Amino acid sequence: MRQIINTLGKFTLIRAVLLFLAVIVAVYLTVIVANLGGQLDEIRKAQIRFDIGQTAFGDPSLQSLPPEVVAEMLNEMAEREFLRLGMDRPFFPMRSFEYLWRAMTLELGRAERLSSDAGSRQVRNILMERIPVTLALFGTANLVLFILALFIALFLSRRYGGFLDRLIIALAPSSAAPGWFYGLFLILIFGAVLRVLPWGGLVDAPLPDTSLGYALSVLRHMILPVTAVVLGALFASIYTWRTFFLIYSSEDYVELARAKGLSSRAIDMRYVLRPVLPPILTSFLLVLITMWMGQIVLETVFHWPGLGSVFYQATQMSDVPVILGVIVIYGYLLAATVFVLDFVYAIIDPRVRVGGGAVRH
Repeated sequence: MRQIINTLGKFTLIRAVLLFLAVIVAVYLTVIVANLGGQLDEIRKAQIRFDIGQTAFGDPSLQSLPPEVVAEMLNEMAEREFLRLGMDRPFFPMRSFEYLWRAMTLELGRAERLSSDAGSRQVRNILMERIPVTLALFGTANLVLFILALFIALFLSRRYGGFLDRLIIALAPSSAAPGWFYGLFLILIFGAVLRVLPWGGLVDAPLPDTSLGYALSVLRHMILPVTAVVLGALFASIYTWRTFFLIYSSEDYVELARAKGLSSRAIDMRYVLRPVLPPILTSFLLVLITMWMGQIVLETVFHWPGLGSVFYQATQMSDVPVILGVIVIYGYLLAATVFVLDFVYAIIDPRVRVGGGAVRH
């Protein structure tokens, strides 16, 4: 038992360190890109000088002074502002690593332009307000996608070559389009033409009076974006997973189970579903990683007030602290997904050994 615990602890530590290093590298590259390799500082300095000049232009007390004196005063004011913001130091390496540390710890201070719904300018408060909203939409959509694709793929594997099987094969290429693309058609049909579902936002306005009414309103607003996410990956997932089921259902031990007279349900659950789950989970993980970035556009299309929409707003306004904060959250979520997947493999597949040890027979 002690050896198992030591092996598990060592494996956990190594995986956590490697994933954390990957997140650090990704965030540092984001810091460099978001700051345009340090050029954004020059743009901000020019903006600061312009704002100070505009303020001084409207000050009557400065208009009687010689231009040289006014220029010197404005320059001193600008230098004090640069010093306050830490912009007197070079971007490489000092300020870039400072940005990295603040980003990794989410201590990004105040947003430059955005604010939370409560009026806070702190980046942490802005992100904490948006995370539950994104996870609610993203979690619900992917849970529905996983369950639907899994059971439809298992159903089609028993009806290979049938009409539904051929239909899914024909529809599989449609998953090349992202979820937000289908969202535009869903909004047009159900929001604009039929007007049976809300096409944007989180909840009705005015807000419902009761907690139950509020929850039902949120669920109603989730129907179209969840449907868009599912449509964006459903048919390709069904086609891929149905192929996995077909491969494993032709194994010798499955044929032996059929010869023993076991029911189709028992064979699927005991001999087909469990060994096929690892490749299915890997395929689903790749879908998740791809959909994270598509979530940004999808939330913008549906005006869903989550991380994706705030990231889009931050990029439009060049709000670097908020951009870095959202990237860090995405990095942590993706790293946690990969980290958990290793242990899920060990639980669902006894052939997998945590730590990479060989299976001895």
